[in-house]
Amino acid sequence: QVHLVESGGGVVQAGASLRVSCAASGRSFSSFSVGWFRQTPGKERAFVARDFVAAISRSGDRSEYDDSVKGRFTISRDNAKNTVHLHMNNLKPNDTGVYYCAADFRGPGIFRITRELGFWGQGTQVTVSS
Repeated sequence: QVHLVESGGGVVQAGASLRVSCAASGRSFSSFSVGWFRQTPGKERAFVARDFVAAISRSGDRSEYDDSVKGRFTISRDNAKNTVHLHMNNLKPNDTGVYYCAADFRGPGIFRITRELGFWGQGTQVTVSS
């Protein structure tokens, strides 16, 4: 079992930067790839309604990004601290939403394909005002 807790959300203006974090406890964190998802306002609160944002491999040597965030967001991890960060630069109002992290035994590509993942956190709200 892995317990995930997101933090770092907040309200910022367009163009600002923010870092959200995903802290894990439980089983060996380095056994899991980790992905970030965004659930935008107005969408149903089901897993399938969450949009893929970024993912990172178990060792951190591979990462993947949705086209909408490439060049602005960077995902990183510190396995010694059981933490994954999502660094978000040049934020836009369309980036507003609840950001969730998820962990899975499979490789980072799985996060683009399915929302049926091993473990999910409870989410942290990011609001970008124009």
